[in-house]
Amino acid sequence: MPLLPARARRAPAALLVPVRGLLEARVPWARDRALDHAVERERHLVPFLLAKDALLAATPPPHAVPLHSLPSTIPFPFRPLRFLRLYPSAFALSPHPIEVSPTPRLSALHAAEAQVVDATRPDAADRLLRLLMLAPSRALPLRLVARLRLDLGLAPDFQRSLLPSYPDYFALSPDGTLLELVCYRKDLAVSAMQSYAQRTGGYKVGDAVAFPLSFPRGFELDKKVRKWLDEWQRLPYISPYEDGLHLAPRSDITEKRTVAVLHEVLSLTVGKKMEKEVLVKLGEALQLPPGFRKVVARHPGIFYMSHKLRMQTVVLRESYRRHMLVDKHPMMGIRYQYLHLMHMGKEEVGKGKGKDRKSSRGEQMIGEEFGAEGEDGDNEEDYDDEDDGDELDEDMEAGVASEDEESDDDIEEDTGKQIAH
Repeated sequence: MPLLPARARRAPAALLVPVRGLLEARVPWARDRALDHAVERERHLVPFLLAKDALLAATPPPHAVPLHSLPSTIPFPFRPLRFLRLYPSAFALSPHPIEVSPTPRLSALHAAEAQVVDATRPDAADRLLRLLMLAPSRALPLRLVARLRLDLGLAPDFQRSLLPSYPDYFALSPDGTLLELVCYRKDLAVSAMQSYAQRTGGYKVGDAVAFPLSFPRGFELDKKVRKWLDEWQRLPYISPYEDGLHLAPRSDITEKRTVAVLHEVLSLTVGKKMEKEVLVKLGEALQLPPGFRKVVARHPGIFYMSHKLRMQTVVLRESYRRHMLVDKHPMMGIRYQYLHLMHMGKEEVGKGKGKDRKSSRGEQMIGEEFGAEGEDGDNEEDYDDEDDGDELDEDMEAGVASEDEESDDDIEEDTGKQIAH
């Protein structure tokens, strides 16, 4: 049976229905402006934090660092000098030779972050242990863990400050390339979905736990596919901490466990999202079944794939209310303060170049989102991005539908609630 024809572009997104079940279904991608904003507002945050760590992670930190000595691994989006000049509230530059040093405001915020890292060290150790418990080999490449550092909210020197403090949890392989699990804690082998089920009516092994679903405005599933999805939701929930090797490949139950693993991985992150490239590498290390990359696209009610910032980011839908985290980890409170500091510097640069009042108002509104005092509201331009034309993931080819009709008025929120002071 051929695929049903797609609806007109302005119609609600619909599912292209093949003859087989949910595993063969192609679900069109539909834009979620609120979750795109949650990703887009962190523009340049990663290179900013890595540059900050290069200046301040040493004990004691140097007064100034030659520009050419910054680590080449920092993913600057353009020339380092141009990048640092964007944020004069954080980085002070001196000529002849060019050196960079942290401003007092950046140093103070870094000190506050160090206190949060110390206070949340047991939580970070437990989340890292859970990640190792998800791996069938009970080990992960240390380089991969280091790449996940910001996602997990670990300190820049976690190999020195965290791992030795928990010898009953972690060990390094003899060649130093793997982070290995020492002790499997059964009390921690409870997934976020199991905890959710226990809070909302109780749970026992083998119960059918349905994943929370939400869709963008205007998104509709075909009735037949909705029926398949309802049947899939009623399948037994297989914990991601249980061995799934006995499950039949390319079956609905295997897919449900794969979704459970990806759901748990994103739940372990402080921002409840992850770059897809990193998630794929982690999925391979966790020995997920072939074809797991397409699971995210097949379940848009559980995951959202954002294409902002010239990359693909997988977001856990249930963790966000519009563009705001439902439960904000203390490390995210610090991240939002860094974003506010970044935008303070850009606003100063804009004023120095004589930008018009409208531009300054736009920067002011961005600052309000990250903790500045002022009126409430979102800037409509915050949702626009030059990356909208980026090529979509091949997993979703022949099934892409963009829904831009959602009004920005539906996303207005007092985003100052996001900030931890």
